[in-house]
Amino acid sequence: MSIYPNSHPPSLRRIKAEVLANTVYRYLINNNYSFDPPLNSLELFDKIIKSKLSEPLSDRYVKTLEKLSDLLRNELLEKEEISTEFINSIVLAYGNNTSFNTVRRHLNVLINKLKESNFQIGECTLRSRRQNEILHKPINNIKALLGRVKNYNADLYLCCLFTYGCLLRPHKEIRLLTWMDFSDDLSFIRLAGNRVKSKRNRIVPVPLYIREYLRKGNENDYLFGGKTSRNEDYFKTLFRRFKMKSKIDKHITLYSFRHTGAIEIYKRTGSLSKLQKAMGHSSLKVSLTYLRGLEVEDLKEEDMPMILN
Repeated sequence: MSIYPNSHPPSLRRIKAEVLANTVYRYLINNNYSFDPPLNSLELFDKIIKSKLSEPLSDRYVKTLEKLSDLLRNELLEKEEISTEFINSIVLAYGNNTSFNTVRRHLNVLINKLKESNFQIGECTLRSRRQNEILHKPINNIKALLGRVKNYNADLYLCCLFTYGCLLRPHKEIRLLTWMDFSDDLSFIRLAGNRVKSKRNRIVPVPLYIREYLRKGNENDYLFGGKTSRNEDYFKTLFRRFKMKSKIDKHITLYSFRHTGAIEIYKRTGSLSKLQKAMGHSSLKVSLTYLRGLEVEDLKEEDMPMILN
């Protein structure tokens, strides 16, 4: 603005200063009380999404949000708006109920963030779909299957041992193990809450049949991979290739080793609290839900109604 009150004679300076103040005041009111130039809809969208992606999120989650935000941005660029119909069409592209609900949930995260920042956008009007409960198949002969895995790949074998014997989750907790996580005698593993799904610190005993395969290395090295960790799909890919070669039951997954270990603990101890601690669940309720899908027999033949003579 070319208003310089002090460049005028003293008698006019106050009047010119009031003109300056009034001009600034009107600008602020019309620009949402900000000196920053007003953003167009695309610039505002980019600013809000950038803010969301800068939050402490996992790399995989960031990639998912980036993919969805690109779809929304392209629609905004082409149509100058993001309608409810378009948002619903993104979700409806997924026929699988699990994928449908996952995409719906992630889209709502972005939509809520945009709306919080006064960005005009439609919303997802679709309800979540009922998902079929996945019944993880327990392994009948754990020793035999472990033997076949051992002959296939040493890393995969050790992963399966940890999944079964320590009930650790393979794709993060086991894959990212470092020698620093082990006690000096390798009899315990200590994991901080930020590395565990329940967000609670976890101390796990290491059985002797696992320790005999361990040779402690440098504290900062990964158990799998050495100086750098294996990629996120490392064990998943190994096990898929093993299944293709060995032709084992298609329902058996890496998590089947963890589920089989859970059944073993519950049948041997009958203690839900011990199972909860062993599994690293955040609450007993989670463990109860977990057992319901593990084919643990709650009823025996003698429990059923009888016809008395």
